Amino acid sequence: METKNFKRVMVWELPVRFFHWVNVLTITILAVTGFIIANPPALQSSAEATNLHSFGIVRFIHFGAAYIFFFNMILRLYWSIVGNKYASWRAFWPFGKKIWNNFWHVLKIDIMLLNEDHPDVKNISIGHNSVATLSYLALFFIALIQVFTGFALYADTSGWWLPKLFDWVSPLLGGDFVTRTIHHISTWVFILFSIVHVYLVFYHDWLEGRGEVSSMFGGYKFVREDRVKKVLKKENEE
Repeated sequence: METKNFKRVMVWELPVRFFHWVNVLTITILAVTGFIIANPPALQSSAEATNLHSFGIVRFIHFGAAYIFFFNMILRLYWSIVGNKYASWRAFWPFGKKIWNNFWHVLKIDIMLLNEDHPDVKNISIGHNSVATLSYLALFFIALIQVFTGFALYADTSGWWLPKLFDWVSPLLGGDFVTRTIHHISTWVFILFSIVHVYLVFYHDWLEGRGEVSSMFGGYKFVREDRVKKVLKKENEE
């Protein structure tokens, strides 16, 4: 029986892991508070109305999480310039034969659940595979839609200049109703993506046994030694 030698490789740097978990926290908070804002519950209380601030607190948490999400996204864009090759914007560049060849391979394994008779080590990505790369790229544009529509809805009641930069969005889209609908639909896109994302992470962790889950805590993955050698060889040739 063939024994595979694995090498411990730092893939996800600390800032990348930080951005990831901040996103997890803020998106969760934004989704929960957003649904409450969209369909406020009836709160019965004997207290004076002027002393009830429950909905105001929900809105405050939602707006606060939105600011954190926005600035976290800006910092992640900065790190795509100064970070390692797995965090670099070049890793998300969708144009190239290699990425599309890997795309069909991942679809075959992940979606169609087909086994390979002769697995090729080159098809196992060290960082993001091509399907993840393209989905994150699409999710970035969805995040931009969330930012633009969210701040547009907030602009009228905000006294700060940042949300007011987006007060042109609602008139462009045809009013607050359309803007709110787009914002709501984008939230469901995030939720569906998160479900698929969590499933595939655990699936690959079980299938490949390379520390897919723990890598987002410690940063390290376990990569076959021959795969690492091929990557290093290619980097030296370049």
